[in-house]
Amino acid sequence: MKKTPRNDTERPAPAVPTRDRIVRAASRLMQRQGYDGTGIKQISEEAEATLGSVYHFFPGGKQEIAVAAIRLGDEEFAADLRAALDAHADPGVAVAEFTRHLAEGLRASDWVDGCPITTPALGTAGRLPDIQEAAATAFARWRELVRVKLVGSGIAETEAAELAHTVISMLEGAELAAQVGRSDQPLDIAGRHLAELIGGYRPAAG
Repeated sequence: MKKTPRNDTERPAPAVPTRDRIVRAASRLMQRQGYDGTGIKQISEEAEATLGSVYHFFPGGKQEIAVAAIRLGDEEFAADLRAALDAHADPGVAVAEFTRHLAEGLRASDWVDGCPITTPALGTAGRLPDIQEAAATAFARWRELVRVKLVGSGIAETEAAELAHTVISMLEGAELAAQVGRSDQPLDIAGRHLAELIGGYRPAAG
C-alpha cells in the first residue's frame, strides 16, 4: 500500500495536563451522576490518572474537585452564551439562537449532558457551601452577560437586570425539561417566548 507523504508541518496534539483531565472528567461525571453519585476512584479512572495524582492536585478531595468542575462548566457555558450574544444585534434573536445551541448539545449527547452546574449543585444544597458558592457565582456571571447585552440594546438598567434573571432561570428550567423529556420542544418554546418578552422591552426604533 502506498504511504501518504508525511507533512513535516504537522505536529501531534499537545497532551492534556493531568489536572485538566481530572477536572474535565469530574465535570462530565457529576453532570450526569451528580455529586454523591460520583466517586474519586471513578474520576481517576475516567481521567486516566492515578489516585495519587488526583490527591496531589486536589488535597481537599472530591469537594475541591467539584468546585473546579463547576468553575470549568461556568467558563464553558459563559463562552458559548457570550458568542451567541455577540453574534446578533437583537438580544431576543441571540437568546433564541442560544436555546437552539443548547438543544443541539443535548441531542448530540443523547440527552445526558445537561447544565454542568445544576446537577452537582442541587445534590449538595445546604451542606457544602463551597460548591453552592461556585454555582451561585456561575449563575451571576451568566446573568451579567445577558444584562449587559440588554442594556446595550436600549433597555433600562433595572428592567435589564430583572430580565436577565428571567432569561437564565427560564433557560435552566427549559434545559432540564428538555433533558428529562428527551425533546427539543421546551427549549424551542422558551427561546420563542424569551425573544418576544425581550422585544417588548426594547425601545421602538426611531
